[in-house]
Amino acid sequence: MKSSPQNLLLGTAGILDRFAGLSGRVLGWFTLAMVLIQSLVVALRYGFDGGSTALQDTVVYLHGAAFMLGLAYALQAGAHVRVDVFYRTMSARGKAWVDAVGCLIFLLPVCTFIAVGSWQFAASSWAVLESSASADGLGGVFLLKSLMPLAAATLALQGIAQFTRALHTLMQVESRAGSTTPINTESTQAAERAAEKPRPLVREAAGEASA
Repeated sequence: MKSSPQNLLLGTAGILDRFAGLSGRVLGWFTLAMVLIQSLVVALRYGFDGGSTALQDTVVYLHGAAFMLGLAYALQAGAHVRVDVFYRTMSARGKAWVDAVGCLIFLLPVCTFIAVGSWQFAASSWAVLESSASADGLGGVFLLKSLMPLAAATLALQGIAQFTRALHTLMQVESRAGSTTPINTESTQAAERAAEKPRPLVREAAGEASA
C-alpha cells in the first residue's frame, strides 16, 4: 500500500505530465499548419509572382510557438540531448538521484535565469502593444516575445514533475530496503547478495525507455 506522500508525488507528476502531453499534441498541429502555410507562400511567390508578409510572419509565429513551448514536451519524452553513457547502466536509485540533483542544480536555475532575463523584454513589448515593423505584417509581436518566459515556466513545471517522480522512486526504494529485517547471519548474507543485483526499474518519466 502506498503512503499518502507517495500518492501525492505521483498525482502531481501525473497532472504535469498530462499538461505537457496535451501541449505537445497541440504543437504538433502547429507544425503541420506551419508546413502548409510555408508551402502556400512558396506557391504564391513562384507560381503567381505574389506573396504575403502576414503569411510569412505566421510561419515565424508558429515556429516560435512550436520550438519554445515544445521544450517541456521534449523533456517529458526524453528528446533533449543528454550524455547517458553512465546513466543507462545505473540502478533505479542511481537514476533517481541523477534526475533529482540535475533538476535542482541545473534545470530549475536555468529556467529561472531565462524567465527573469526575458520578463522585462516581454513586458516592454506589452507596454506598447508592439506590432510588426511591416505595414502588411502580422501584429501581436508582444505575444511572440511572451513565449520566452512562458517556455521557461512550462519547462520548469515539467522539471518539477521529473523531480517529484525521482523523489517518489527514492522513497520507494528506501522504504523497500527498510522493510527488510534480517533474522540471522545467513539471512543477512542473502540480503546483501540480493542488494548487489540490479533492482528492477520502477516507473520512470513518460517516454523514457526501460530496460
